[in-house]
Amino acid sequence: MSHHHHHHQVATPKNLSGIFLFCIFLNLAFVAIEAGIGFFTGSLGLLSDAGHNLSDVFSLVLALIAFSLAKVKASERYTYGYKKSTILISLLNAVLLLVAVGGILIESIHKFNNPEPINGTAISMTAGIGILVNGLTAWLLLRQSQHDLNVRGAYLHMAADTLVSIGVFVSGIIITQTGWSIIDPIISILIAIVILLSTWHLLSQSLRLTLDGVPNHIDRTAILALLESQKGVQAVHHLHIWALSTTEVALTAHLVIDNIQEHATVKHAIKHLLADHGITHSTLETETSDCHCHDADCSSHCHVKTSSLA
Repeated sequence: MSHHHHHHQVATPKNLSGIFLFCIFLNLAFVAIEAGIGFFTGSLGLLSDAGHNLSDVFSLVLALIAFSLAKVKASERYTYGYKKSTILISLLNAVLLLVAVGGILIESIHKFNNPEPINGTAISMTAGIGILVNGLTAWLLLRQSQHDLNVRGAYLHMAADTLVSIGVFVSGIIITQTGWSIIDPIISILIAIVILLSTWHLLSQSLRLTLDGVPNHIDRTAILALLESQKGVQAVHHLHIWALSTTEVALTAHLVIDNIQEHATVKHAIKHLLADHGITHSTLETETSDCHCHDADCSSHCHVKTSSLA
């Protein structure tokens, strides 16, 4: 058996701890202000938005914890370290947001049945602050939102919150001009819908990665065709692709090649191709066609030279 290991650096969010800490304290301050004004003015729109913003603070905190856990080195018991925790945390964030949606909908129904007069001016002023806070937070997370599922989730939530704050701002103006307090629970329901839509992708992707499914940005059929098209490769079987974390993708495969003596050349070419497609941790086993079999009895009589990329 011949084994070769290659390690590649993965593109992970850089210098995010400071940004996340700033965003956490900024949003906590806003939540306190918004909840206080919402309580004293009786605005469900502000209270529900404050609750959602608080869940976003938890999301930011959990993402920060995930980054720390992802850096924990591998051990005898956890050979991949705690990288998988980043996926579990993204799933937890999605579940928390769904709970928030349920709470908002329940309160909105209650508000429809028991409408109360609301200070539209206070709502608009508070929502105006929310536009600035949420917009700034989303902007700070934008650059790294494409590199990590937790960052992307936080960015999408803050971007959605910016739109929600705009909606609350408009509702405050309408209430001030018309006195239609019923617009408040209507806006709350719209908020719940926006949160649900922005959370759905995060939830589905997190569930997929938790179950070791192929990440959304990876096309398994295309990867298989790519491997099969390489010079010297006759066939590919036992191809598996899954996420080690929210930033790292792993692959294992058996390659049937023309000449076992050329396995190093084949590996080198495939290594760079997979890296270009976002797969940074790969393990490949190479074998010749006379040893290409799937059952244990056959394999036990074949001399198969294997190699791995990691």
